[in-house]
Amino acid sequence: MRTWIAIAAATALLGAGTAACGEVGEVGEAGAGGGTLTVFAAASLTEAFTSLGATFEGSHPGVQVRFNFGASSTLARQITQGAPADVFAAASPATMRTVTDAGDAAGSPQLLARNRLVIAIPKDNPGKVAKVADLSRPGLKVVLCAAQVPCGAAAAKALGAAGTEVEPVSREKDVKAVLTKVGLGEADAGLVYRTDVQAAGDRVTGIEFPEAAQAVNDYPLVEVADAPQGALAREFIRLVLGPQGRSVLTRAGFEAP
Repeated sequence: MRTWIAIAAATALLGAGTAACGEVGEVGEAGAGGGTLTVFAAASLTEAFTSLGATFEGSHPGVQVRFNFGASSTLARQITQGAPADVFAAASPATMRTVTDAGDAAGSPQLLARNRLVIAIPKDNPGKVAKVADLSRPGLKVVLCAAQVPCGAAAAKALGAAGTEVEPVSREKDVKAVLTKVGLGEADAGLVYRTDVQAAGDRVTGIEFPEAAQAVNDYPLVEVADAPQGALAREFIRLVLGPQGRSVLTRAGFEAP
């Protein structure tokens, strides 16, 4: 079970990575007296979950949804160390297992979506990247996610399937950090999720490559054990997995599980 003596320290960590929609409210049943629902979610879910959070608040007067977006491995570690959370959405089953193996999940995780990698390049494509094999070209500045986070593990698998060896100039903490470097022109290319390129608009261009099909990431979702807002957590999960959630995720570029 969860180590609640670590909550004070974990809450400090949460503050650094949280996109806040308000202060923490009183614990209560869904729709009764409001409250704050705290959702830990993979960075690649930022746009879709922010939209769903607004929908949830609109149908639950007095309720605020607070998100902590980041690398799934970091979020999982925070939860097992006692950070107060109600829902966890990870970018891979492996990172979700960190939470379930620690006994910090209330029930079995459910798949909410799938995602796959693309090559992100700046709009002017200074590196003249056209295919995945180009990423091994000497002098090309490529950035990847850190190996321990889902986008890094997926990149290693996809590059292995393509038979392409890449020496990245940096490894970033999460997929949004990779995308930022590419968008700012600090890298010639990076491997990110299709959804992140779509969310970036005209800042970057995405190049699909067939080997990405060998490294598709499943996204599991679960209520956290001893969730301060368990009833709200279950309602939010129903929203994500239901027709409204599916529509938002599909528009964001996710695939159905």
